[in-house]
Amino acid sequence: MTEVHILGIRHHGPGSAHSVAEALASLKPDLVLVEGPPELDQVIPLLSDPEMVPPVAGLIYVADEPRLASFYPMASFSPEWVAIRWALSTGTQVRAIDLPAAHTFALQMAPAPSVPPVPPSDVPTVPPVPPSDSEREDDDGPSADGTEPPAPPQQPYRPDAIGMLAAAAGYSDAERWWEDAIEHRNTDPVDRFAALTEAIAEIRAADDRPGDHPDVMENNRREAAMRRLIRAAMREGHARIAVVCGAYHAPALVPADFPSASADNKVLAGLPKAKVAVTWVPWTSGRLSLRSGYGAGVTAPGWYQHLFSHWMARGSGPDVSTTWLVRVAHALRRENLDASTASVVEASRMATALAAVRGRPSPGLAELDDAAQAVLCDGSHLPLALVHRELTVGLELGSVPDSAPTLPLAADLAATQRRLRWKPSAMEEVLTLDLRKPNQLARSVLLHRLALLGVHWGAQSETGRTTGTFKEVWTLHWQPELAVAVVEASRYGTTVASAASACVSERAQDAGSLAELSELLASCLLADLPDGIGGVVTVLAERTALQQDVAPLLETIAPLARTCRYGNVRGVDVTGVRKILDTTVVRACVGLPTACAGLDDEAADAMRRAIDSAQQGLSLMPDLPLGDWHRALAAVAGSDRIHGSVAGRATRLLLDAGLVDGNDVAARLSRRLSVATPAREAAAWLEGLLSGDATLLVYDRRLLKIVDDWVAGVDDDVFDDVLPLLRRTFSAFSQPERREIGEQVSRIDDAGKTDNQATLDLASAGPAIRTMARYLGWEVVA
Repeated sequence: MTEVHILGIRHHGPGSAHSVAEALASLKPDLVLVEGPPELDQVIPLLSDPEMVPPVAGLIYVADEPRLASFYPMASFSPEWVAIRWALSTGTQVRAIDLPAAHTFALQMAPAPSVPPVPPSDVPTVPPVPPSDSEREDDDGPSADGTEPPAPPQQPYRPDAIGMLAAAAGYSDAERWWEDAIEHRNTDPVDRFAALTEAIAEIRAADDRPGDHPDVMENNRREAAMRRLIRAAMREGHARIAVVCGAYHAPALVPADFPSASADNKVLAGLPKAKVAVTWVPWTSGRLSLRSGYGAGVTAPGWYQHLFSHWMARGSGPDVSTTWLVRVAHALRRENLDASTASVVEASRMATALAAVRGRPSPGLAELDDAAQAVLCDGSHLPLALVHRELTVGLELGSVPDSAPTLPLAADLAATQRRLRWKPSAMEEVLTLDLRKPNQLARSVLLHRLALLGVHWGAQSETGRTTGTFKEVWTLHWQPELAVAVVEASRYGTTVASAASACVSERAQDAGSLAELSELLASCLLADLPDGIGGVVTVLAERTALQQDVAPLLETIAPLARTCRYGNVRGVDVTGVRKILDTTVVRACVGLPTACAGLDDEAADAMRRAIDSAQQGLSLMPDLPLGDWHRALAAVAGSDRIHGSVAGRATRLLLDAGLVDGNDVAARLSRRLSVATPAREAAAWLEGLLSGDATLLVYDRRLLKIVDDWVAGVDDDVFDDVLPLLRRTFSAFSQPERREIGEQVSRIDDAGKTDNQATLDLASAGPAIRTMARYLGWEVVA
């Protein structure tokens, strides 16, 4: 007669994990069944590898549609991890039992399923969806899910059963209740689980959901699949079987209460199947947190790890409260905050006193946080918030052995990371790369290639004030979901370089604009993809030859110019790109005056942005023949038939290039702001002239006087129409620039002069002038 012992646990519960370890040591079963899709059986033996360091997660995905993927996380304090490692270390057989992921994915892929599958809420989606405030921790076990879960019901069908028992006992933390009610009891661990199963049965009996509810049907399928596998294990003749499952499922898996096998077979009959693949991927402590969107997550993974380590080594060191507060003190000191040993002792005493006042046998995280805030942080919550992420949540990133099943692309990425001595980290870090150094240039290339593939390990940031091309700043943050992105990108190739090139070629064919192609070309250059550059240049040459609109040609200039400029640093042949750039500039210059005629306000704004983009690109290439560009701008600036916003901008660019002087600009401004010009047209021209830079008004008081007189003379009837344009123009200036303009306007007198235009006293300034001349190395004439 086979003995079957049901160990109902709370996923990622350190108390459950400790009790499972005690129960297995007591039972010594010859078969351990752990809740999880049976596909995990292929990779469960890898958990015995010394290089497998938790937290890790089983990754199951549809082979032909990697976006349909599910993670099954495990930490060292997860009962499933403890059970599997115990079985592997003792040579005991271990298997996973649950509804196969092949069925779950197939149900989600079905166009019109008879019963809409609702993915369990205890598995993070890809990408994860953060829970609402009303959501609670789910006690159900990990199971496959899709990419777009439905909105959570108001009352989840599978509640946190252990959490409900804890709440009924007046506890806000289920782990605190487990420690007080379970861990501190001297009963046999198997008897504890049996009592827990009886309590959960009462909770399930109180559920009044109808049998055809989607949640109920999904749960029934899973439990029917578990019972089928338990029956098969019993038929194999095992003497003692231990089943580790979510506490909510425990009453349904007691063999004495099994429904008939035919009833379970009827529930599972006709389920579709999909082809899936399975492997292990690194996980992070942060992704075990409930705040990450993981339905079976816990509020404090770092604290639970600390609890589990203490319970497993009970009696071999200081109590859990003291060791935790010592870690808090160390973390505060790393933040350059005072935390003395005496304060740690006092905080420990306070935590114990708080637990006694609150009727708890021992301090929990709430008491420890309150004591640390009061004693170590002088009553402020801010210092404690600094160490919350490091301690309460944790910064651990697991690792998996090289023997884990993987795709060639993932293997190439791992090999590249090892070659560059670059290990991913769960912490967000800012990395500055000097592209003049080979190793750092190779890191930059890798990040750009991954970005093209949709694997966003790093996000590029501003480099600061420098305009050099040898420096890049990246914000790096490795997240477990990137493993799915790598799997999805593997359809393009077997190495990062070949996959990125193939991806670029595909995107080039699908690009909808010249600007998109140009940006893609620049990305290829940064990613050092000669094959990709060739493919994009071919498509770009074809598109530019057929492009008739001037604005898209203008928007193409800046990305092409950046590509040519970066070619000098990266050592890439950009001859083909330069030919396209020269041709594009000529065609844009020829068509610019005609394209700027007859524009409405919206089209004029778009054209002005295109002109600014082109100017920015041309400024990167001093060796370009700019005569055609300046002649085109002069034609635009000198025409009265062109929208004022565009004409004013052309005038400003010519002024910056030194092709018109201040007197000419003042004359044009005076004419444009004359009474004969409609106020809205005058305001548009002024906006084009001044947009984004207040230098003209700050240093040329003639222009300021003209603008001031025009604003003062605008009729009240049209002032309301002009005001939004003026506000948009001046709001782009910095606050010091606006203040300086305001101060100068307030000092303008009737003659158009300001107070600071008084005659200079050169005699008094003589000593300062001679001193500066000596500093500059000039000859001083007495």
